[in-house]
Amino acid sequence: MAKEGRCQDREDIEERVMRDAKTILEVISERGRRGLPLERVYRLLFNQELYLRAYAKIAPNKGAMTPGVTDETVDGMSLEKIDKLIEAIRYERYRWTPVRRSYIEKKNSLKKRPLGIPTWSDKLLQEVVRSILEAYYEPQFSNHSHGFRPNRGCHTALTTIQHTWKGTSWFIEGDISGYFDNIDHEVLLSILSEKIHDSRFIRLIKELLKAGYIENWKYTATLSGTPQGGIVSPVLANIYLDQLDKYLEDTLLPEYNRKAGRRQNPAYRRLKEQRDYRRGKGRREEAHKLLLEMRKIPSHDPQDPEYRRLRYVRYADDFILGFAGPRAEAEQIRNKLEGFLSTTLKLELSEHKTLITHAVTGIARFLGYDINVARANTRLEQKQRRITDTENLTRSSQQRRLRRSVNGTIQLSVPVDVITVKCRAYMSHGKPMSRTDQLNDEDYSIVARYQAEFRGLAEYYALAVNRSRRLTRLRWVMKNSLTRTLAEKHKVSVRAINRKYSTTRTTADGVFKALEVRVPRPGRHDLVAYFGGISLRRRKMAVLVDQPYVVWNTRTELLERFLADVCELCDSPTKVEVHHIRALKDLRQQGQTPMPAWVERMAARRRKTLALCHECHVAIQHGLPKARSYRHRRAV
Repeated sequence: MAKEGRCQDREDIEERVMRDAKTILEVISERGRRGLPLERVYRLLFNQELYLRAYAKIAPNKGAMTPGVTDETVDGMSLEKIDKLIEAIRYERYRWTPVRRSYIEKKNSLKKRPLGIPTWSDKLLQEVVRSILEAYYEPQFSNHSHGFRPNRGCHTALTTIQHTWKGTSWFIEGDISGYFDNIDHEVLLSILSEKIHDSRFIRLIKELLKAGYIENWKYTATLSGTPQGGIVSPVLANIYLDQLDKYLEDTLLPEYNRKAGRRQNPAYRRLKEQRDYRRGKGRREEAHKLLLEMRKIPSHDPQDPEYRRLRYVRYADDFILGFAGPRAEAEQIRNKLEGFLSTTLKLELSEHKTLITHAVTGIARFLGYDINVARANTRLEQKQRRITDTENLTRSSQQRRLRRSVNGTIQLSVPVDVITVKCRAYMSHGKPMSRTDQLNDEDYSIVARYQAEFRGLAEYYALAVNRSRRLTRLRWVMKNSLTRTLAEKHKVSVRAINRKYSTTRTTADGVFKALEVRVPRPGRHDLVAYFGGISLRRRKMAVLVDQPYVVWNTRTELLERFLADVCELCDSPTKVEVHHIRALKDLRQQGQTPMPAWVERMAARRRKTLALCHECHVAIQHGLPKARSYRHRRAV
């Protein structure tokens, strides 16, 4: 009896834990931090709270309204759908649907990237699986990995390189050929099985990987890879390449990191001794000439045979290593990486993208930035001397001394070809041109679009040392293209547009010229769009660095209305589901036709969702009278 009582108490505790998604994810995350295996995972998929959390997270995405191989989208979401999904999973009746394959253009390439679009139910379940995997594996991932991770991104990876890779001699650029398409299913499932001890959960992921895709109404099985576009694909890709991170951390980095620092350069030391001798004898002119000679050579021996440094950063399937040592050893490192990827992970390095570049004379390309090591003997900065308590130094000897401040530091730059390509979109025959595809838009929309395009590029290259020089050219081209577009739209001169819209904007970095369009709104703040007013001063640090991982967000207004289980039009409490639209602009009035009341309500609240009973939802979708006369029915 006592044993049965303890079992009952344990089941009661587990049931209470099951009710709270926040507790579930925190417990999973704690097990990940402690390196403990994860057991009985499949039963977590029966928890409704995890699906509500997943719905609140992915419903605002534009892709939520994009259908897969069926017409199912987020529109019409209800608690009934979640319960049916959970029931199918509980009895292992759920089957993943093949994804609909489409193609998007690859950056700087004529090839196109395949993209798989799942059905809405698959997206919802994938988000639940992703949240569990991320909560468990995120604390275990390497600090060298920055792609597809909370509070990490391109800027954190680049900032790490910029501030910790000083003295690098060679860059080893790595790129895996067709990574997402070539992930070996058996290897991935083996990696997952090492720490997730639940055969049903592993089988569910295996069925997801084998679901296949449909292209031109033809089904194709997936024998390898994870579907690009799938919600769970990024975390599975990181779990797979975490093996590469661990190999570097445990094997290559310890092997190629030797000695605390380089020895002093003998030639530099001799010059320094001669300078100190002449300075002591009062021969300051000769001492100064020797100082100038000292600044032409490195103070520490760059060919120190005992000193080695290897550093590593990865973003998704792109990675880069910085090595201080001879080129022959850099080639050995590349060969070892190639061997590990081939034998252990069944992957191949791209031959034309995996390069060894000299850090000073060459330029490496990583995450859209040009990276090299700076050399400038004339760039000096003042450094305060360290003074010990035992030293009896005069005031003159405590003066600041100059040192070379740039040599050996990492320099991030905006590539020339990036600006050339961006300018080309706004130019014709070498001059800025008007964009005829925007002539029918409002002035506010045109200016806002130009500003969004420029701001996106300017913010991404905020870490570049040549940010101002490169982007000033692009800003000039875009501004002239903008004024020409507005001038052609209004049939006036460019000078008239500048007189009408020119203004200044005050920021934390100063006052900048800008073009500003205001749209008055009675009783509310004016709508304001502007182009310019952005400081192009270099930013030395990324915004997101070392922020804690959060496993739960507070409940959103959408969930509160969703769980109220009351129709917002007729107050009916039966079969409540959520009506979704793709964008607020879809609510704009067309011509003189009065808008239906449900449109007025969504537009007034500026919400893309409306909780409705099934009857009202069907009426809205098919334009039936019921959706237009709900006020009368409520009054009755």
